[in-house]
Amino acid sequence: MSTRSFNLIIKKKISPFKKNIQVDGDKSISIRSFLIGAISQNISSVKNVLESEDVFSTIKCLKKLGVKIKKQKPRNYLIFGNGLGSLSIKNNAYLNFGNSGTLARLLIGILSTTSQIEVNLKGDHSLNKRNMRKLIELMSEFGASFLPKKKYNFPLKLISSEIPIGTKYNAGVSAQLKSAVIFAGLNSFGNTSIIESQKSRDHTENMLMKNTQSIKIKNGKRKIIEVFGKRFLDPININVPGDPSSAAFFTALTLLNKDSSLEIKDVGLNKTRTGFYQLLKKQGAKIQFKNIRRMNNEYRGNILIKSCKLKPINASKDFYVNSTDEYPILFVIAALTKGVSTFNGIRDLANKESNRIIEMQKILKQVGVKSILHEGNKLKIYGKEKLDASNKKIFIPNLGDHRICMSSFILSALTGAKTKIKNFETVFTSSPSFLKVVKKLGANFEIQK
Repeated sequence: MSTRSFNLIIKKKISPFKKNIQVDGDKSISIRSFLIGAISQNISSVKNVLESEDVFSTIKCLKKLGVKIKKQKPRNYLIFGNGLGSLSIKNNAYLNFGNSGTLARLLIGILSTTSQIEVNLKGDHSLNKRNMRKLIELMSEFGASFLPKKKYNFPLKLISSEIPIGTKYNAGVSAQLKSAVIFAGLNSFGNTSIIESQKSRDHTENMLMKNTQSIKIKNGKRKIIEVFGKRFLDPININVPGDPSSAAFFTALTLLNKDSSLEIKDVGLNKTRTGFYQLLKKQGAKIQFKNIRRMNNEYRGNILIKSCKLKPINASKDFYVNSTDEYPILFVIAALTKGVSTFNGIRDLANKESNRIIEMQKILKQVGVKSILHEGNKLKIYGKEKLDASNKKIFIPNLGDHRICMSSFILSALTGAKTKIKNFETVFTSSPSFLKVVKKLGANFEIQK
């Protein structure tokens, strides 16, 4: 996959289509598969891996930490794990996370309780700006330290705990922080308890579930995860489902493109990842899940979508947890749906690869859609049905944000706005086949190198 920089030019509105497609493998599960495989015993097998920049960053980091990884064929890999505590690296070497916040938080969780780790950590320009304070505070409870002190963004130096002790953690909405604590707890002395009062993504727990000697989950009014440290992990054998967040863009394109229908095959349907689809169903969207089955403790199936008229969106703050990644494309849907849509509890969107609230407001303004942000946490979008922006020109600067790039593409394809998106290669972060799929659906675009 080429990572050379290029711009994308879109000049024409997309025509109606009736197609079936597949999307790239799930990013969250792909990254976790390599990390769990690396600290498990013996050989793990992962199929349908997302071969994106974030996953390549994961592979590079693990190889630098002494993990043997073998590519069998496209998207299929073997990971030769040596068990908990087996990762090692030369003192003061660098690990580069690229653009991946998931990789950064989860791998730091592993390394914080791995003996004799002293390593410099960094990411790309975008990741280096993101606040890691909560992660640093959590890992400090296990005995890890970070230098310089009171600095909460990369680059940083991590010095692992020599005698990591299990802890208790009241989990918030972040699945990445929860996963980091799970990983840290696996290699700590004693037990680590995680109390989850609000549901968040549960891929890590699902993938570890068969390791009953290491992890136990109690589901009641509150979910309690008990991690038993210093045990061992069995190897994994996983077929990664299609990414529901990637599928969201093609869902939006279909819903708002008159006389169109689409079937997206073999997509992950974990309940913590389908909030986007459930919300749109409430707004009248013609969306169905078919052929639902369970593999590797994860639900998957096909998504059927037909174009239709939607009602304005009213997204509560509770909805945000299960659909964080889909908000930029939800803003596009709101912009092209008649009436006022409201999004509550979105403050955290300002701390993603870009400030996704402000940047999407700027983009919508370029096609003539009004939006108002209240106290940084509530956004109202005044949508217009059948918006024709063929007389408008949109320019998207280099934001280093894959979801903004894809959302802008969908907006342009639906409105006919003449659009230039800088550095579109950032989409390879999560969806390397995006352009191939939209081309199959009939989108017209030009690559400008």
